Amino acid sequence: MSVIEDRPALVGEAHLPAVLNDLLAHADADRADVLRARLNQELPRLRDRLSRLYSCTPDYAQWLDQVLVQTVQTALNRPADLWALDLQREANPNWHLQGMLGYCTYTDKFAGNLAGVRQRIPHLQELGVTYLHLLPFLKPGTPPNDGGFAVASYDEVDPQLGTLADLQQLTRELRTAGISLCSDFVLNHVSHEHEWAMQARAGSAHHQSFFHWVKSQAQIAAYEKNLVQIFPNTAPGNFTFVPEVNAWTWTTFYPYQWDLNYAQPVVFSEMAKSLLQLANHGVEAFRLDSTGFLWKREGTNCMNQPEVHWLLQALRCLTNIAAPGTLLKAEAIMPTQDLPPYFGLGDTQGPECHVAYHSSLMSASWVALAEENTQLIQDVLAHTPALPEGCAWMTYVRCHDDIGWNVLRPELDARGPDQRSRLLHASQFFAGQIEGSYAQGAAFQASDSNAVHGTNGMAAALVGLTSAQTPEEQLAATARLNLLQSLSLFVGGLPLIYMGDELGQGNTSSAELAARQGPDGRELHRPVFDEALFAQRHDSHTTAGRIYTAMRAFVRAKKQHPALSAEHALCLLQSPHPSVLLLKRGEQALGLFNFSGASVTLNLSSSLPTGLQVPTHALTQHVADMNAYTLAPYAADWLIAPRS
Repeated sequence: MSVIEDRPALVGEAHLPAVLNDLLAHADADRADVLRARLNQELPRLRDRLSRLYSCTPDYAQWLDQVLVQTVQTALNRPADLWALDLQREANPNWHLQGMLGYCTYTDKFAGNLAGVRQRIPHLQELGVTYLHLLPFLKPGTPPNDGGFAVASYDEVDPQLGTLADLQQLTRELRTAGISLCSDFVLNHVSHEHEWAMQARAGSAHHQSFFHWVKSQAQIAAYEKNLVQIFPNTAPGNFTFVPEVNAWTWTTFYPYQWDLNYAQPVVFSEMAKSLLQLANHGVEAFRLDSTGFLWKREGTNCMNQPEVHWLLQALRCLTNIAAPGTLLKAEAIMPTQDLPPYFGLGDTQGPECHVAYHSSLMSASWVALAEENTQLIQDVLAHTPALPEGCAWMTYVRCHDDIGWNVLRPELDARGPDQRSRLLHASQFFAGQIEGSYAQGAAFQASDSNAVHGTNGMAAALVGLTSAQTPEEQLAATARLNLLQSLSLFVGGLPLIYMGDELGQGNTSSAELAARQGPDGRELHRPVFDEALFAQRHDSHTTAGRIYTAMRAFVRAKKQHPALSAEHALCLLQSPHPSVLLLKRGEQALGLFNFSGASVTLNLSSSLPTGLQVPTHALTQHVADMNAYTLAPYAADWLIAPRS
């Protein structure tokens, strides 16, 4: 398929519908001038993408005018401080590449409710956090609701967590502290208790068009033969029978999560409206959940279809008009080679998402730890594409989901037909099923003991911290955790810390797991924030204190040394030892990562580009001996060379 270039922008000012010209004519003159400039920039691409999707639908022109009016009206209603922030970020479009640090948590697990999160702001500031991702806090369906990812209303906060007023107050206080709030925005599906789903069950043909329906088992079979199983144990299949409609609706994830039909233009416009309204409440970033599944096409796996990117690029145009200081992050957990289109590097080129998860690097890092060999990380990084200006990888060690091993299949298949067994080994290793394993994780959604799907568990449990019996084992486990966090910080344009990892917090207790509803094994790594460990964070005699101190040191180093900025290109260097990963960022920063439990001494002189001056350790300021550099077991060292 040939690359479809953006159509050339219109010369002069974009043609605006009369209703929009009238709206701007009666608006504040300064805002109107800014909005006309934004519209002139974005309208050619927006019209192109939406026409590809919807031009054949009835009343398309009228619908498009309504989309533009609602977007401009949202911009005119934008609070003054957020409008000013937009202007500031438009003048500095790479603001999010300049030393951002993310923190991810569930609101209730971290602080009880949104008001409680405000009390945690000093902790986030001390850690150096500038980006807070609160997992779903919008109104969910009745439990089970996939941890809040089955959204019943995009315009209300979960009453258990607070109100819209609480959200607005939180975002204001976070902005004052220099922290941007990220919200999940579930694009692919809604709760079966969402108003649209209830109207569909009640017989509304209009609302039934918001979802996908099949009328026979034969149709289901035709689709299923190409579809993946997200939860093969707890929610097999991709369709759920709805008696009131006498048909099956598409449910990729759980039966209570109905996939939206984006062929219906009202679905897109209403979802965009809700997202922009949340931006006006102070949300500065959106994790676009399940982006790969947005468009269905029989005969395919219904993932990563071209229309997905037309939708996301149109959404980016609307945010650029109404809230350009807002980040869009693709939650597309898939092999690295499938991710470039989410940055606008696909067949249809154009701005799309600012950030995407580098799930392959995360999974490969855990494999490297189990194997004490960095080959797979090197393969992943070697095939990681350069990103467009203003885009970044989100790197992480753990998150609220399982570790998905199958994203690494392409790298392993390239090395031979027998290489996938390494994923089974990693899965069994971190589930504690292999003799000598220090890990206390658990397999997730594996249909049998020889199948590979995912692994659950907090990072501290997976690196052996919670199973350590001796001081030596504790030190080794702590070093493993620091190693993984350091690699994420070094590589990431936007590295993300998962709640509790800064303290070495372990798995959810068995008593707490028993008290929670539902069979979802991922609750193992969704514990309540450990106040006892938090109280130890400044005590260097405790494991929590040592982990916290080490993480803060790496975070400070990244912020203090411009050479470590993601604005400098990352380069993989040839490593003289299989357990050691060597990375260079720009011309001044080196990262050395030893995934072995043994010390390794290297002659680094031959590995460095000519002309690079002798570096010093970013944390200790010690001058490095490049001819005989010793890395301790599981060490992660950052070296900074002086400017020429």
